[in-house]
Amino acid sequence: MRKILIVLLICLLALMSACTKNNHKEVKLKENKPKQVKEQNLPPEKTNPIVSKVTVGAVGDILIHNEVYEDARLPNGAYNFNKMFDEVRKTMEMPDILVANQETMIGGKVYGLSTYPTFNSPYEVGDALKGAGVDFVTLANNHALDRGEKIIQSALSHWDSIHMPYTGAFKSIADHDQIRVLNKNNIRFSFLAYTFGTNGIPVPKGKEYLVNMIDLTKIRRDVEKAKGISDVVVVAMHWGTEYERFPNKTQMNLAKQLADLGVQIIIGNHPHVLQPPAWITGITGNQSIVFYSLGNFLSAQDEIYELIGGLATIDVIKTKMDHEEKIELTNPRFFPTYNYYKDNRNFKIMSLQNINHVNLKNGQERYNEIMTHMRSYIKDLSNLQEVK
Repeated sequence: MRKILIVLLICLLALMSACTKNNHKEVKLKENKPKQVKEQNLPPEKTNPIVSKVTVGAVGDILIHNEVYEDARLPNGAYNFNKMFDEVRKTMEMPDILVANQETMIGGKVYGLSTYPTFNSPYEVGDALKGAGVDFVTLANNHALDRGEKIIQSALSHWDSIHMPYTGAFKSIADHDQIRVLNKNNIRFSFLAYTFGTNGIPVPKGKEYLVNMIDLTKIRRDVEKAKGISDVVVVAMHWGTEYERFPNKTQMNLAKQLADLGVQIIIGNHPHVLQPPAWITGITGNQSIVFYSLGNFLSAQDEIYELIGGLATIDVIKTKMDHEEKIELTNPRFFPTYNYYKDNRNFKIMSLQNINHVNLKNGQERYNEIMTHMRSYIKDLSNLQEVK
């Protein structure tokens, strides 16, 4: 009996020893198991912004009186206006996009050239503008219907033939409905133009497309369409009172309404004298710039303030980050010019800053006066000519 008990005790001790070894083995295995590292929430990689820049420029009225086209007439009966732009050509080539207000229709000599008060100008005016660096012309003005539809159609055909885009006057409804868009440096610009009237000449019934009139309902519709196909909307307005050197309340109200619609750049013409530019804040806080009047760039008018015009520019910056885009306007500049001629001959556009006493008495004083005037609303307006 005792032997049996001893055997049972030995078996029990052996069993307990085996269990203890297994327990130690399990602990050892647990200790050797690698620890799991928690995943860290790292910030997403930043995308570098894509920045594009375009300098948009504009000049004032191209107003071709008979003295101007007679000075450009060649012995063979053709016309050449190129020399009139030679002294400012390099400056005109500085903007990426340059807009000109062609005040007189270039219907061509086939219909008979004419001067004030009902203008028709040579085709070659358009050729000279293109050769001088102009990229776009606006045609909505009070002289658009001076010589009727045939002159408009002839002028538009020539603009098409030299591949110069235009707006404000159109060949047809289809032509009118096609908003002009220029794409430069990955920024898309749309252009619109309107006039306060046509010197009492009625627009032919059913042919309202011939010239755009200032009508806020129409402008609102056009601007909304333009915003859908472009980054920047540029609107040329033929407005104001002739020979007034500051904008009137109507101009200011219209400029604010355009800014509220989202128009970024407003180019004004018609007063034939310079009016200072201004920044305008739209209803959503957007910044717009208005050049109320850029005066005459080329004409045969004879009063001192009618002979001084200029070229204004604004830099447009587009910043694209992921799926967001932002448009900013910056660095407004102005280049004052003097429309020189003597005895109704030798017309040429000159830099007012660099003009000498022979071409204009007290020229430097005039330059200082004009720059002070143009800085009335924008104190830091710089001279384009001073930019390297």
